Amino acid sequence: MPISLTIAIRYLFGKKSTNAINIITAVSVVGIAIGTAALILILSVFNGFEGLMRGYLDTFNPDFKIVPIEGKFFYKDEAWIKELEDIDGIEVVTSTIEEVALLEYGDKQQVGIIKGVDSSFINTVPIEDAMKSGSINFKSSEFGTYCIVGNGVSNILNINLQNRFTPLTIHVPNRRKKIIDKDFKSRPLLVSGVFSIRNERDNQYVLSSYEMVSGLLDLYDKVSSVEIKSKSGADLSRIKRDISSIVPDTYEVKDRYQQDESFLKAMTIEKWSSYLIFGFTLILIIFNVIGSLWMIVIDKKKDLSVLQSFGASKVIIKRIFYWEGALVSLLGFLIGFIAALIFYVLQKNIGLITVPDGFSTTSYPIELLWTDVLIIFVTVIVLGICASIPTSIRAAKVSSYVRTE
Repeated sequence: MPISLTIAIRYLFGKKSTNAINIITAVSVVGIAIGTAALILILSVFNGFEGLMRGYLDTFNPDFKIVPIEGKFFYKDEAWIKELEDIDGIEVVTSTIEEVALLEYGDKQQVGIIKGVDSSFINTVPIEDAMKSGSINFKSSEFGTYCIVGNGVSNILNINLQNRFTPLTIHVPNRRKKIIDKDFKSRPLLVSGVFSIRNERDNQYVLSSYEMVSGLLDLYDKVSSVEIKSKSGADLSRIKRDISSIVPDTYEVKDRYQQDESFLKAMTIEKWSSYLIFGFTLILIIFNVIGSLWMIVIDKKKDLSVLQSFGASKVIIKRIFYWEGALVSLLGFLIGFIAALIFYVLQKNIGLITVPDGFSTTSYPIELLWTDVLIIFVTVIVLGICASIPTSIRAAKVSSYVRTE
């Protein structure tokens, strides 16, 4: 063990001439511990919410989605669709069409999205697992064409599945409007079921048959996207490369999470913004470390003089206080980490802190990532060493002890 580290440990845990130095040092350690625990828990909560949201995205997002780079609709090319179906690892290829629409039910209205799907859609996205009430039905009958709606849409419009006399009316702009025509085209639909995927799509989407939606939009044989489901255990990276090699350059291939990339990026930005905010708070706490180290320099001034008399160089003196700052920070980090770990286990298993009613979970989700812990550890230690720089410079200026008679 380096002599500078040995002396630093002695200075940290040894007896001081006054209790005030011990108190200041203890306050510094506790402050760092609180800051460390807060940082770990805040980042863990963000990780928990991100994991929760990713789980909900799995319910509605296909494994891959092909969309045009420019424009909203395109003619489906059966040639490359057939090539996609022949790719090893692909299970289902389906086509969808969607557009913003005005939803009307009784005397209530809401802007939403009408999405047309074909018969293979339920094999592409596990929408059956998200059904809250009713059943999936996109067929047309003598009573009308059926649809399913998001739970948010159902609540906002106050839709009653048992009421077959009040349809959900879809209004979209009339693309083939003539002078005598209306500005909007409308189509009444019967609601057969309500799904809930517990994100903003619940408040937007109405799903019905592709034939009905494409006819309503006057976009026959056009689609908004081609959605793909891969087989279980398939190599998704390889499949994405194979898809990209088939589709023309005018299309973009998105995996499950790229379909909501902006949302996930926003969560990441919020997470690291919180890290920076509490990082600045930790910097303020570090000023206590500077104060405690300065007091130790004053308290050990005679010892430092003696050390230099025995041949200790100014570099060794500086290293003593570099180690001192690192040790104070390390001790605070370890205490904060243990406290955060205890809280994490309790929150994970018991749910100490609950969320208000109306959320999809009863307690705050939390997920500890060791990469976050490592980043916080490096942050705390670096700040501790930086705090020791001014005191180490001051300690090195202490002159050697010379006895004269």
